[in-house]
Amino acid sequence: MDQDSHPERELLEAVSRITTFSTTSPSGKDQNQPQAEMSCQERKENPEKDDLKGSSASRSPNSSMTTKELQEYWRNEKRQCKQVKLVFEIPSTRIVEHHLSKYVMYKIIILQTGSFDSNKSVIERRYSDFEKLHRNLLEEFSEEMEDVTFPKKTLTGNFTEEIINERKLAFKDYLRLLYSMKYVRRSKKFIDFLTRPELQEAYGCLRGGQYTRALEILLEVIGLQARLTRGNPVSIVPTLCAIVVCHKDLENPASAFEYGEKALSHLCVHTSHKYYIPLLETMIALAYELGKDFLSFQEKLEEWKAKKDPIRIFTLKELAVREYVQ
Repeated sequence: MDQDSHPERELLEAVSRITTFSTTSPSGKDQNQPQAEMSCQERKENPEKDDLKGSSASRSPNSSMTTKELQEYWRNEKRQCKQVKLVFEIPSTRIVEHHLSKYVMYKIIILQTGSFDSNKSVIERRYSDFEKLHRNLLEEFSEEMEDVTFPKKTLTGNFTEEIINERKLAFKDYLRLLYSMKYVRRSKKFIDFLTRPELQEAYGCLRGGQYTRALEILLEVIGLQARLTRGNPVSIVPTLCAIVVCHKDLENPASAFEYGEKALSHLCVHTSHKYYIPLLETMIALAYELGKDFLSFQEKLEEWKAKKDPIRIFTLKELAVREYVQ
């Protein structure tokens, strides 16, 4: 083999050591289950384990990917080896009075350490949200949570400045402690606490045709969701695809195409994922509309159809509106 092809051969060999076989795609609850973070060494030594825990089927990355796609895949894999550390701050609160209820909302700011995080995430949660999280974690991680203390309710004085300030500090320490525990921070229950309310609101707006508001929320939550599930980037594909749908319906094809490319980069070795074909079909339409090369997408689509039996394929929008229904 000549020297010009030698780097490509090395790249193929390196990537093939990461993913070596296909698995079947789980559905429903398992699809959203976060993947454990892995060290670089673990990924090299246990590619099968890493693949099996993915949220959809995969195949060997050297089977039909171009050199450019292989290089992008390899860069993504190396990025996954870098540990992301988050810090939690609760700088302020507000008292909400709604009909006959009254409660305190705690403003939580989540930042990534080690770099200037201009895309900080800001969410709000009330005492009952923290209480539900604690109860759920006790059920799943009884040993890990054994020594974790939780702020107790008081019969009176819940809205005094003193009690609110005490709880602000207690909840900040509580979140930091939870995040310091490996299995807890990887858990779906912890990630759902930080992202699910916003995602439910966003998908509700999407189903109601409020694409501008849905897009606003999705763009705010996608950064946090990506940082929390860094070990399993496939898990953010539904959110990326929902962003594509919003941009497309708002007649922003260039932005829709941009986020579609991001989603496809996570699915390049997960071609049995339920979003893969609807996303390819959408990308073909967007590329044609923008005057971009759509033949590469078309080839991947035809290749997939040639290998699979004809089945009912939902559109990207039909899939998106089915997320977070409950």
